[in-house]
Formats: sequence, structure tokens, C-alpha cells
Amino acid sequence: MLAAMSTPALRSSPQATAVSRDRGDACPGTLRLHAADDGALARVRIPGGVLTVGQAEALVDVAERLGDGDLHLTSRGNVQLRGLADGCGGELAGLLDAAGLLPSHRHERVRNIVASPLSGLDGRGVLDVRPWLTALDAALCASEAAQALSGRFLFALDDGRGDVTGLGADVTVRATADGGAQLGLGAAGETLHVSVEEAARAALLAAETFLEAARVSGSRVWRVDELGLPDGELLHAVGRHLTAGGIRHERRARDTGRTDGPPPGVIATGVSVHVPLGRLSAHQWRELAQVAAGELRLTPWRGVVLPTQGAPTDESLARLAATGLVTDPDSPWLRVGACVGRPGCAKSRADVRTDAAGALGAIEPRGLPLYWSGCERRCGHPQGDRVDVVAAPGGGYRLSTAVSGQDPRTTFMDDPERLATALAAITS
Repeated sequence: MLAAMSTPALRSSPQATAVSRDRGDACPGTLRLHAADDGALARVRIPGGVLTVGQAEALVDVAERLGDGDLHLTSRGNVQLRGLADGCGGELAGLLDAAGLLPSHRHERVRNIVASPLSGLDGRGVLDVRPWLTALDAALCASEAAQALSGRFLFALDDGRGDVTGLGADVTVRATADGGAQLGLGAAGETLHVSVEEAARAALLAAETFLEAARVSGSRVWRVDELGLPDGELLHAVGRHLTAGGIRHERRARDTGRTDGPPPGVIATGVSVHVPLGRLSAHQWRELAQVAAGELRLTPWRGVVLPTQGAPTDESLARLAATGLVTDPDSPWLRVGACVGRPGCAKSRADVRTDAAGALGAIEPRGLPLYWSGCERRCGHPQGDRVDVVAAPGGGYRLSTAVSGQDPRTTFMDDPERLATALAAITS
């Protein structure tokens, strides 16, 4: 436990932008429901997005029994259940517990782990991250200190291909070609290189060091980058704790990452599909479970990877496409996302999902992805370059480019049918 260690106070930097929250973290879970306009909402953490077929069947049964019947994928590979009735919390927890989805009631909101979804399936990663995932989740649930992590704190386990390295996680572990692993913190430019065997333990120590740094500084923060420390100072503190824990390490430059997930289609030992706007009907979910061999892997890009028994076939893809799931790698749906919008969210100014679907024909084959939001919070927005389409007060949408290294370009669109014109104005 880090509470037993002596840690020098970490200095704030005048160049850093520190954040101090004026309230506790209200991020929903399965034991703390959120009251939405369409009923209560539960967020079920699925570490690495990995579900057994049995757990998938239990989730869809819960959605139909207690909620609106649909399953809503998040940008962290988790599942939200919406439209839950008042007073169902006890029954919900009992059903999820029986399915093995609540291994620790005290840690249920902090099990936020994304992992390379194709790891071990296509032969392109440096290693299979499943042992890391299992070890980190078990270590998290066993850590008293980790209970204090925010429900927004994120771990990323990258098999070396760089797919989840770019997702803005608080603690990133990435396999390296030399048989080790990079341990990165927030947006810091350097990493600590550790052995593969110690990677999961090092990730937990990094998170616990963050908690101690926040306590020492007196800041109420949820994410690593909110501490506002000089570049490398938190990394140095983590290094001290790794040394104290007997974990050898050295500083190295950080490898760059991507922000794109696996395209739909057949992969070496499975199939990949995209879920339009992240919403799955019970029928679609059950078809996914029928095609899968043993497990489903939910991705941070609102997709699903299904390992299959033997070589995958085009017939499997055709079966899923018939339900409305995206199996075409050129589909415009791959570049369109949206928050829940109206009528589910009281803060939303528009039915953004209907507007996004209605304007799908205006999406060019190439270009920036679009994310539609009902208000300025832009809940669930992706990492990486994009166009933010935000409902404006009084009607219409404000479009703004969010491109690394470029100043944003903005325009107003009074009608979603004019999307093509608005996009041309800011991206040409």
C-alpha cells in the first residue's frame, strides 16, 4: 500500500493547467445509478471489453427485464443499460453479480480498462495482452487505495500495435518489440520501461502514486493530467515507488499511437462489426453471441470483435449485416458518432441521433469524422481529429474542427440537411 510509503510533496507548475473539482465524481456505475430523462442509467464496466457468451446473454436478459431492451456501447468498451425502473438497483446488482460482472462492489466504478481488441487474434501485436488484463483487474479489485480512483480514470493495455495508446488513458502499458513494456502517464512525453512480467503491477502502482500525489497536493482531481505537475515529475514519483517495490525500470521516449480501431470485416480468427451510434437491440446482441466462439470483445470505437470457431466466413458477416450491423469497411457510419441526445438527456438541445442518421448521405468517403452532441459537454466524444457538431441554443448546430496543430474553424448550420455545405465551409 502506498499509504505506508513516504512521498515528497510534488510541486505544481506555473506552466501547467491544474484542475480542482468542486464536487465528488458522480460517474454512474451499476451500484450508483444516474437519473436520466428516459429512466435510470447503469454503466457496467467490462475490463478490456471482454465478455463471455454467458455474460453477454445475462446482460441482454437484464436489459429486457429491467430496462429499455437495448444495450448501449461507450467509448471505453463498457455497456450502459438505460430506461431502468425506479427501485430496481438491488435486483440489477444481484443479476450482474450472479453473472460475474461485479467481482468487487467497492471497485465496480474503477474497473476502467481498454485493451487492444485484436490482441492474440490476428498475429500483428507484439504479445497477447490478456494476461495483463486479468492481472490488472485482479490487482485493482484487491487494492484498498484504488477504491478512491475516479470513475473516469482510465487504464489502456496496448499489445504494441498502438491502437489504444492514443485514447488519452491515465495509465498506458504498451508492449515493445524488445520484450518489455512502456508505462506512460497521461500525456507525458516519456515512459518507464518495465518487464512484461511486472507490467500489470507497475500500472497499479502508477495509479496509486497518482492518488497519493493528489492527496499531498490537496487537489480534488479525477485524471492524471488534471494534477498540473511539471512534465515528468509524476513519472519520477512513480519511478521511486517502482524501485521500492522491486520493479526495475528505465526512462524512454514514448511511442506515438493511433486513434482508430479495427475495421469491419473478416479477421484471421474472427469477425469485426461496427455498431451505428453504439446502440444494439436485443436481437442484434443475441446474433453476435450466436456467431461468437466463447467471448465477445467490445471496442472503444463502438464496435464488436467476435473470435470464431475455425476460419471465419463471409456467411457470418452476412448474418450480422442483415440485423443492421455494419460489416462494410467503407460505410460512412464508421465516421459518425453521437451522444444520446433527446429524449434521453435533459441537457440536450436536440435529437442528435436522428439528425446524425438523417445526414449520413452527406458524409464524404474520406475526411474528418463527425461527432454530434446535444450540448457543449460533448459526452462520449472520441479522441483524435474530428468535427464537433454541437446543438446550439435556439436551434441549429455549431460545427468546429478539432485538428491537432491547427486552429479550429467554425460555422453555423441551421438545418442538418445542409451538412454538406457546412462541412465544405470549414474543411475545404
